[in-house]
Amino acid sequence: MEIERKYLVRQLPEHYRDFPSRQIEQAYLCTDPVVRIRREDEEYYLTYKGRGLLAREEYNLPLNEAAYRHLLKKADGIRIEKRRYRIPLADFPHLTAELDIFAGAYQGLMLVEVEFPSLEEAQSFAPPDWFGEDVTLSGEYQNSRLANPPKKL
Repeated sequence: MEIERKYLVRQLPEHYRDFPSRQIEQAYLCTDPVVRIRREDEEYYLTYKGRGLLAREEYNLPLNEAAYRHLLKKADGIRIEKRRYRIPLADFPHLTAELDIFAGAYQGLMLVEVEFPSLEEAQSFAPPDWFGEDVTLSGEYQNSRLANPPKKL
């Protein structure tokens, strides 16, 4: 079970580049249910995510590069590109903020996510000042929705 809250970024935290980061590329084979493929540096995964906004099922299966490249050709929508920084939260030593700075189609977008061990902790979380608007329950900033934006008439 994945329990996470997602926020827009009000301002980048000081020295964020000093923290570990990974380059991520991901694409979607299906968005209902979510079936995603992801490359994180030189690791590859296929992920299934159930329905939900704050909490949902999530299963990751390892892929090799050849399988990832094969599936990438079958993906729909926009390929998501971002650099993810893992920033420890001083007031919550057991939690980590995952700061995503997007490139490509979403250049300039910045989101931050925090995963929680329980719903209670997620619901009572008080974010640091650098976090912006909580967009968890809107669903607007789910990567699967970003990959397949609504078509304009």
